[in-house]
Amino acid sequence: MTLTRKHFDDRQHLSVALADHVGKLLIRAVAKKGAASMAVSGGSTPKPLFERLSRLDIPWEYVTISLVDERWVAVNDEDSNERLVRTHLLKNRAAKAAFIGMKNEALTAVAGVQQCERRLQQVPRPFDLVILGMGNDGHTASLFPGARQLAAATAMDSGKICMAVTPPAASHDRMTLTLPAILAADRIFLHIVGAEKLKVLNQALAAGSPEAMPIRFILMQEQVPVTIYHAP
Repeated sequence: MTLTRKHFDDRQHLSVALADHVGKLLIRAVAKKGAASMAVSGGSTPKPLFERLSRLDIPWEYVTISLVDERWVAVNDEDSNERLVRTHLLKNRAAKAAFIGMKNEALTAVAGVQQCERRLQQVPRPFDLVILGMGNDGHTASLFPGARQLAAATAMDSGKICMAVTPPAASHDRMTLTLPAILAADRIFLHIVGAEKLKVLNQALAAGSPEAMPIRFILMQEQVPVTIYHAP
C-alpha cells in the first residue's frame, strides 16, 4: 500500500493543492467512465477546501458527492455535515453536482440504517476518492475508539455500507460508512491541520492496535493508496 505524506507551511496552500489534486482526479474519472463519486468529511477543517473546490472548472453535473459520516440531527442543524457540505461545497460551479446524504426521517440512527443504505447504493462505487479527517482520539469517520459498534463497523466481511454508532464521548448518535465501504475507493486522502493532529498522526503511525486508534485501520491497510495532507 502506498502511503504518501504532503506537508504545507500554511492551510491556504494545503487547500489549494488538495482541491487541485481532487479536481484532476474527478475530471479524469468523468473522462474515463462518464461519472465520478467522492465521499467527504465534516467538521471545520475541510471548509476552505470545499470553498476552493466549489469554484473549480470540473464537470460537476457528472459528479456524485456523499458523506463518510453524519450526526443524527436535522439537516439544517449547525452540527449537520450535510448542512456544511451544502453551505461550503454545493455552490458556485459545484452546485451542479448530485448530493446523497445520510440523514433521513427516522427518529434514530439505528432506525435509519436501512433507508440510509438504500440511498448510498445510488452512489457510484467504488468511490473515486474519499476525504477523511481525524479526531484527537484517533477516530476517523465515526469509527470511535471504545464504541461498542466499532468491531462490527470495521469487519471487512459485514456486507454493510453504513452503520449506526454511539460515540463514547462525542455528542449525538452517528451514521458512518463502514470500513469496507471506505476502502471501496480508488484513493483516500487524510486531511489534517494543527500541531496536535500531527502528534496524533505520528502516534497512529507507530505500533499499536487499530481498535485503540481507528485511523490505523486506514493507515495500516494495503488495499487503497493513502495521501496525507497536513499543515500547521
